[in-house]
Amino acid sequence: MAEPIRVVVTGAAGQIAYSLLYMIARGEVFGKDQPLILHLLDIPPMVGVLEGVVMELADCALPLLREVVPTTDPAVAFKDVAAAFLVGAMPRKEGMERKDLLSANVKIFKAQGQALDKYARKDVKVLVVGNPANTNAVVCSFYAPSIPRENFSAMTRLDQNRATAQVAAKAKVPISAVKNVIIWGNHSSTQFPDASHAVVTVGNAEKSAVEAVGDAEFLKSSFVETVQKRGAAVIAARKMSSAMSAAKAACDHMHDWWNGTAPGQFVSMGVISDGSYDAPKDVIYSFPVEIKDKQWKIVQGLALDDFAKSKMAITGKELLEEKNEAMAVCNAD
Repeated sequence: MAEPIRVVVTGAAGQIAYSLLYMIARGEVFGKDQPLILHLLDIPPMVGVLEGVVMELADCALPLLREVVPTTDPAVAFKDVAAAFLVGAMPRKEGMERKDLLSANVKIFKAQGQALDKYARKDVKVLVVGNPANTNAVVCSFYAPSIPRENFSAMTRLDQNRATAQVAAKAKVPISAVKNVIIWGNHSSTQFPDASHAVVTVGNAEKSAVEAVGDAEFLKSSFVETVQKRGAAVIAARKMSSAMSAAKAACDHMHDWWNGTAPGQFVSMGVISDGSYDAPKDVIYSFPVEIKDKQWKIVQGLALDDFAKSKMAITGKELLEEKNEAMAVCNAD
């Protein structure tokens, strides 16, 4: 059996982590023969809850889980980790301005970036789940200069999964029959869910999603809006934000980053922009990527119509504004 790898989950006493930790410890991310040491980081007021989570992980009797390290200290949490799920973030409270949210999160992701820089492996794969995820990932990377920027990504896989489910329902096919739905841009209500390059298997034949769905207007209107506003719809219904689906998406994202994508298949990840598809450079922007040997590569050469370009410009502009605001907070420190 392989040597155990160390994996950190922040916000480990929270809702998302409650589903996420079990999936990781079961081997759904790094493989069924990869032993793990889980590092669980949370803030001091959550220590009691964290103890309960540690007890439950023990009571699951998971064969791959060698050790659990609960802590409130980033130096302990990030020591020698090969993978990091940064779930903990300051949630937006009622009456809170966006810039208040940004400055609170800059403090959190600055501290975690510095701890990653100092204590983590240099090939660590860092997935930012806590919102605003794209910009939190920029901040985290900024404070971890010794780790390649390619090793920081933001989660748009939940949006991709949501979009895939919408296409499958409309085309009346199983989820497994749909691939290559894209999320462009920010994990926010400006994101652009794009099914124009998606492929649907109907019977034994592959068709474009546009053909399989048979409703081009739907794909440009209610499909886009449903995915953009799905998080808010879940909160309205559940009185809490998406947790189970967010945990599943985090697992999907890290699984594919770790193990690679199947030939002919791509997935959406918020990654550092090189200006592809006219996206602003040096923001964390969600692109379709292919992954091999733990390295992602932006899928090039996809044709975009004016509708897509206009949507992508809006989300790119928002990301640039967010980044500039966050960097102003960083530089004022």
